[in-house]
Amino acid sequence: MADLLKGKRALVMGVANDRSIAWGIAKALAGEGAELAFSYQGDAFGKRVEPLAASLGSTLLVDMDVTDDTALDAGFDALWQKWDRIDILIHAIAYSDKAELTGRFIDTSRANFKNSLDISCYSFIEVARRTAPKMTGGGTMLTLTYGGSNRVTPFYNVMGVAKAALEASVRYLANDLGPDGIRVNAISPGPMKTLAGAAIGGARKTYRHTEENAPLRHNATLESIGGTAVYLASDWGNCTTGEIITVDSGFHVLGMPQSENL
Repeated sequence: MADLLKGKRALVMGVANDRSIAWGIAKALAGEGAELAFSYQGDAFGKRVEPLAASLGSTLLVDMDVTDDTALDAGFDALWQKWDRIDILIHAIAYSDKAELTGRFIDTSRANFKNSLDISCYSFIEVARRTAPKMTGGGTMLTLTYGGSNRVTPFYNVMGVAKAALEASVRYLANDLGPDGIRVNAISPGPMKTLAGAAIGGARKTYRHTEENAPLRHNATLESIGGTAVYLASDWGNCTTGEIITVDSGFHVLGMPQSENL
């Protein structure tokens, strides 16, 4: 298959390098015929994203700082100069102070709490508001979450709260935008070896633990997450909205580790 998304336009936000989940999704979308645009924040990330985008035939890159309304407006204005519509939004943006992704959640600072919720949750609402009017034929909005939103995960701390808020936002946005034919969903992978994942204390142990105990005995791959995004963005997913789709090799169904690991 190479045409499930033929004729559709997708904005991919959050590619940091070729190990990013957003990059895995971008490759899958392009493989099914989607036309891609990429956002980045600042020249340093722009230099990383440009050759990756070019490898998928995309030259449409826009600088967007999701913490600055003026910069965000300018970025979308630049995008709308090239595109008069959009069909798919991929939001893969999250941030928290690395120093607060170790230790105890109770020690979260007010400043980092606000910043984490702003970037990791509110930014999705902001970009949804800006892209929805351009989804004139309906569309799909996807964001990324993690199981630490509803189950305590060591050192995930304030990011768990941010992801819980993000998941609630998915449901409310799905209800708001459903009458316009816009579907809103989240994908919840297990631990991934990404730049963002590496910032969390004990990341290697968490990755190894899930790999050893998940029913399928491996962690999710970029390809599996990308394939899930393709399904949700394609016409096959036209009746799925407000969902949190878990892609973690079944780890989320467990109540305890496997017997050999107790």
